[in-house]
Amino acid sequence: MNEIPNHYEPKEIEDRIYKYWQDNQLFSAKVNPAKKPFCIVIPPPNVTGILHMGHALNNTCQDILIRLKRMQGFASLWMPGTDHAGIATQNVVERQLAKEGLKRQDLGREKFLERVWLWREQYGLTIIHQLKKLGASCDWARERFTMDGEYSEAVKEVFIRLYQKDLIYRGNYIINWCPRCQTALSDEEAPHREVEGKLYYIRYPIRETRKGNIPDFIVVATTRPETILGDTAVAVNPKDKRYKNFIGQTVIPPLVEREIKIIADDMVDMKFGTGAVKVTPAHDPNDYALGKKHNLDFINIMNYDGTLNFSAGEYQNMDRFEAREAIIEDLNERKLFEKIEPHKHSVAHCYRCHTVVEPYLSWQWFVRMKPLAKPAIEAVKNSKIKFYPKRWTKVYLNWMENIRDWCISRQIWWGHRIPVWYCRDCGLKSGKIVEVKSGPPGYTTSYTILDPKPLVGYIRPDKCPDCNSANLLQDEDVLDTWFSSWLWPFATFGWPIQELKATQRTQELKYFYPTSVLVTAPEIIFFWVARMIMAGFEFIGKEPFKDVYIHGTVRDIEGKKMSKSLGNIIDPLEIIAQYGADALRFSLISITSTGQDVYLSEEKFELGRNFANKLWNASRFSLMNLDLSLVNIDLCVFFEKEKLELPERWILSRFYSILGRLNKALDNFRFNQAANILYEFIWHEFCDWYLELAKPILVTRSPGYQVTSQSKNTQIVLYKVLEKTLRCLHPFMPFITEEIWQKLRATSYLPAGRQASAGVTSIMTQPWPHIQKQMVDKDVESRMQLAIDLITAIRNLKSQVKLPQSQNVKVTIVVKDKKTVRILDETSKYISYLAKLDNLDIRSERPAGIKSISSIFKKTQVLLELEGVIDIEKEIEKLAREIGAITADLKSKESRLKNKEFLQKAPQEVIEREKELVTVNKEKLAASSKILDELKK
Repeated sequence: MNEIPNHYEPKEIEDRIYKYWQDNQLFSAKVNPAKKPFCIVIPPPNVTGILHMGHALNNTCQDILIRLKRMQGFASLWMPGTDHAGIATQNVVERQLAKEGLKRQDLGREKFLERVWLWREQYGLTIIHQLKKLGASCDWARERFTMDGEYSEAVKEVFIRLYQKDLIYRGNYIINWCPRCQTALSDEEAPHREVEGKLYYIRYPIRETRKGNIPDFIVVATTRPETILGDTAVAVNPKDKRYKNFIGQTVIPPLVEREIKIIADDMVDMKFGTGAVKVTPAHDPNDYALGKKHNLDFINIMNYDGTLNFSAGEYQNMDRFEAREAIIEDLNERKLFEKIEPHKHSVAHCYRCHTVVEPYLSWQWFVRMKPLAKPAIEAVKNSKIKFYPKRWTKVYLNWMENIRDWCISRQIWWGHRIPVWYCRDCGLKSGKIVEVKSGPPGYTTSYTILDPKPLVGYIRPDKCPDCNSANLLQDEDVLDTWFSSWLWPFATFGWPIQELKATQRTQELKYFYPTSVLVTAPEIIFFWVARMIMAGFEFIGKEPFKDVYIHGTVRDIEGKKMSKSLGNIIDPLEIIAQYGADALRFSLISITSTGQDVYLSEEKFELGRNFANKLWNASRFSLMNLDLSLVNIDLCVFFEKEKLELPERWILSRFYSILGRLNKALDNFRFNQAANILYEFIWHEFCDWYLELAKPILVTRSPGYQVTSQSKNTQIVLYKVLEKTLRCLHPFMPFITEEIWQKLRATSYLPAGRQASAGVTSIMTQPWPHIQKQMVDKDVESRMQLAIDLITAIRNLKSQVKLPQSQNVKVTIVVKDKKTVRILDETSKYISYLAKLDNLDIRSERPAGIKSISSIFKKTQVLLELEGVIDIEKEIEKLAREIGAITADLKSKESRLKNKEFLQKAPQEVIEREKELVTVNKEKLAASSKILDELKK
């Protein structure tokens, strides 16, 4: 007998098994012309990250696919790595410095970057270690980092190529600016949120020389009164009759000693506020467009940190929101403030620190996206790339067809520095470099008024090509983090170095690219997925992946997104410590419908834990009762199906039937459906039915035990079904299946003359089971199902009169159909054994004079005889009392649900609970009344 512990203890096996996999390089993937490639590039987690439930779901999905394809014979590569996460990482290190009383400017750029690299060495691989606890089977020897030297060369190459094609340019435009992080953000990094704001109505005095019968002022509505200081026009709609005589008039912005014009433009919404709007071209994207169109002045009133600058006069150095309150107070004193109204509106926030973003006029670097988007749009339209679920195709195409240029420069220090230099002496004859004075203390970024021609290159030029000066200044900005991560599917293979010389890694890029599948979350479709597709076509000429699976967002049980601030986070590592990695993986996948959000509570992980325990106990029973002399690991099916007993034929047919459904679900990324197929088969069909049917035969230790053809077949079928089922379950629950499989393999018998195969053996290197159609027999399945249904009916009848399931009883089955009679004759021994029957009588007519309760199943009536089993008179009295109590309770609840006052005042959940109890009581009443009627006969 092979020893296996009584209880499954994940803590005792998971680290040991993972080390075994790693020590034997079982995750390694190589170019193999004899195999088809299958490749997934991991969405690189930030170096600042720690494992959360979103990571757990995402990486479990990827690991299922990789383990599946590895077993299906593909050269399967899961490429791991981490992202340098520019803004997030810099924020973490700056907070660390703040505890020391320092700012990054105190250290200077080089010393600060040394601190960041040191932090990355100490903490940056935390999430990698956590992914290993989850069981992720990445090829860790290939781990990449977006700031690695080789990867950085790819980033430079891309910038230079796009610049040379005039797809990268520098311009002075309105961008999203985060005053907290003090950097520009792309549109995707500044998501809008609905906020309860205010609408301020302010009077703008009209200069005395005015035409027509118009008042002394025009009332303007705004959500941002602090930007009055940068107004250069007031705008109305030319179709708005209220302001016909106002157009062309001169007004004086409140608190500002300058004159501005009232202009007319169709962009103005007549229904917003008063229909008259202030125009601040340097601080609003719509106003920027109006300013360009009407040749208005652009006045920047704000510093990088969100305080007001010298253009704000007496409000200089005030925080923007502090200035807002001061301005409202001053307007009140001057009787230029009319009223405030509540106003819900959409406001952009920084995706990292959640600070309200400021629209800001600034010199930045941009990528022209429309030319890059064309092939990426076509690839999805012609199904070169497919989205799962399909609905994300429309979302992707809508964004791509309306794509805007991408702001790629960031005013931080940690990241890929822009490979651009300027000549301090001549500005390359384009203009003079001017230091901007309004930046934060110590910030030395040089901006230009006349935008000098940049020197773009891989390394710093020796001298200016125009004036020969060596006094060159590199652009201080770094590139957006996503500018490096959009190259991930090919830069991880060493591109562009591979294009220049033939190497082993050149072959890897050709072999593994395009990759096979991308598994990701919906929130980064635009940040990352769309941009990777564009980069793939632009630089490699091919799509980066063929399928994109978008899983849902993990939320708490009430539907709220998990966050530290809400205190509703469930830590995956705590769940792993409590239940095991397999329980976490299987629970997450089981409750995650394709592409739908996941509603999670800690109790949900009990599903995976209970399933692991069920599998362990079933395997333990099997291992304890397998006969070493009968089980051969290399034995295929050398028996004739027709000579097997019905339970063996049934379990084989069921296994190969569900295998087809399992394959189909996995091919279509229906992970939860696949998990539930396995759960139902293992828990109910294999454990609850087949093992129970096999128990009488698996008594290998009883005195005088003799091997029969039936016992031999039962042993072999049990072994084969369990072993193949473990293989099917392995991608979902890798640790427990490896542990059981290794013990099962140790139990198997190698005949004389055979030696164990050389090398390391693991379940993950075993082939995925293939469907043996000859083993599928729907007639066998229906015959066995009839027996199962009848056993279930008998057990339910026992429960109705509160008989223990272990009590032997007499049952009569009334059936007239001859085919059913033949099936019952064949299966009667199984029915009698599992239903615990003293006698099973099969008749065509109901016998007279027996006290029984019955159940109708299709055209079959099951009678459970109660004479001598229970005290029938007492049972009748008890049922009568129960029916009276149920009837009274039902009447009370129905009356309450007709009461209008109750329906108006009671919470909806209380009303729903009452309705559910009415339904339950009706079912109880019907069941009890039926039993009572039968007992009275």
